[in-house]
Amino acid sequence: MRAFLFLLLVLVAPAHAGEKLNAEAIREAFQGNTVAGTYTYGGLFSEYHAPDGRALGDNGLTLNVDACWNVDGDAICYHYGPRKDRRTYCFTVEKQGEEYRLSVRDDGRLNAIARILKGNPENHEDGGKRWSCDDLLARAPAGPVSRLARH
Repeated sequence: MRAFLFLLLVLVAPAHAGEKLNAEAIREAFQGNTVAGTYTYGGLFSEYHAPDGRALGDNGLTLNVDACWNVDGDAICYHYGPRKDRRTYCFTVEKQGEEYRLSVRDDGRLNAIARILKGNPENHEDGGKRWSCDDLLARAPAGPVSRLARH
């Protein structure tokens, strides 16, 4: 029911232009916080954006294992699966009040609407299956990053 009401709100809400976030603003909003929301198809997600580049939680389909995030240009990218089989999805981010609208970088299609929860209030963890996002962080622009995750 919650997903239905959220989706209904998204579909009937006026399309006011919000503030498109640049790389620095995306990193500041997402890093060290939980992004939770609803995909346009109605599925729910909640992911803690660890400072070491890991995305812990549930991407809407399954619990994250080998999931990473990074900022690429003025978009946030998510990488799911081990390096050789990795699937990558990148989104521009627009802030409208307390909501963040994530649109597919390549075509501008709205993918999800989310809110930022400070820290990791849902206690998302890796379930003891540590993974590393070192290869992605090595290509990322310089920014505040804490100790890297190791297997």
